[in-house]
Amino acid sequence: REHAPWAILDMGIRCIISSSYADIFYNNSFKNGILPIILPQDQVDQLMQEAKDHPEVMLEVDLEKQTVKRGNKFSFSFEIDPFRKRCLLNGLDDIGLTLEKDSKIATFEQKRTADKPWL
Repeated sequence: REHAPWAILDMGIRCIISSSYADIFYNNSFKNGILPIILPQDQVDQLMQEAKDHPEVMLEVDLEKQTVKRGNKFSFSFEIDPFRKRCLLNGLDDIGLTLEKDSKIATFEQKRTADKPWL
């Protein structure tokens, strides 16, 4: 499960939709920049039927508005943790989040070196 998001990402998939996910897979998807959307099963069933009936039609996933839609035919809303949403919208991984605090880290290191030069 830890490597599954890598395989999905390698195929160019950036968003997946299901009614549920295993916790490890769900969390690792976010860490790899993949949006795992959770929708009620009846909505997932509707999306699957649409894909079977109209394979040429694309869905639109709008992370900012938290919607999945197909033109004017239907629109579903989904929930996402605000922190994870911010990370996905800004392309932030663990390293990127750390680098956002670069100046604070540098200030801390300077102070620590001055206070405890043996460290």
